[in-house]
Amino acid sequence: MSSRRSRSRASSGSASRISDLVAKLQALLPEARLRSNDRVPSARVLQETCSYIRSLHREVDDLSDRLSELLATADVSTAQAAVIRSLLM
Repeated sequence: MSSRRSRSRASSGSASRISDLVAKLQALLPEARLRSNDRVPSARVLQETCSYIRSLHREVDDLSDRLSELLATADVSTAQAAVIRSLLM
């Protein structure tokens, strides 16, 4: 087999694998589930994934701030503080 053919097959296999991974990634995106039957360009899936990850980071930061505020105002001997501590462990 010529090296050109083997490169072509390897390239085709890589492209297929990338397409499969992009489809799996698209299925993980909440808004993408609604249009999972549509063909979406890989670049768009990657952009949406980055945006979704950024939004998750913001949500984690917000929740962390809220938890810090709650812990700062909670009496450490209360049942509420005990529940918060148990959730953190």
